[in-house]
Amino acid sequence: MPVLNDEVPDEGDFDAGRRRGEFDDITPEDFIRGSGHGNPPGWLGPADISRARRQLPIAYVEIVPIRTDDLGRVSRIGSLLHVSDDGSIERTLITGRVLFHESIREAIARNVAKDLGDIALPMLPQSLQPFTVAEFFPTPGLSEYYDPRQHAITLCYVVPIAGDCKPQDETLDVEWVDPRGGMMETFIRQMTNGHGRIVRQALGWLDL
Repeated sequence: MPVLNDEVPDEGDFDAGRRRGEFDDITPEDFIRGSGHGNPPGWLGPADISRARRQLPIAYVEIVPIRTDDLGRVSRIGSLLHVSDDGSIERTLITGRVLFHESIREAIARNVAKDLGDIALPMLPQSLQPFTVAEFFPTPGLSEYYDPRQHAITLCYVVPIAGDCKPQDETLDVEWVDPRGGMMETFIRQMTNGHGRIVRQALGWLDL
């Protein structure tokens, strides 16, 4: 997936008006054609980010989406059907990088919108304390968390979704399941590379 326009907000983005210092006068077109003064700070082309992934840990957020009832009790746990890098279909969670000059809270909101659409209406956590931190390694067997692309340090959050979900990009569908029902265990088993363990930890954190 292209990295270029991902670094700068479009006009309609939720945080487009936020001042960003060195980024204030940069447009998405500058990432493609250049600004005439070199690339913006923090810019990485495809080759650069591939090299960074081979040499540096990368910060990520991972979101377990939930639905709640009128009393705030968890009624559904969500998972995504997603197209993986090799073109296969996998069950996973909302996950994505924290971009340069982006706060963790903004990263959560952006990645929810990226997978579930702009009207998902995530209820962002009051505290940025994650319920767990998962460390994914590119070496199989080094830990239960595995990502063949990179060493990723992932902050994991439970986020209630109040709006309508319209899957975007590589996300084909979002499926919701009763956390107390028989399908919950099936969903967890279908998640690979440690994402199922993250869901189990979320269920424990939610006291379910």
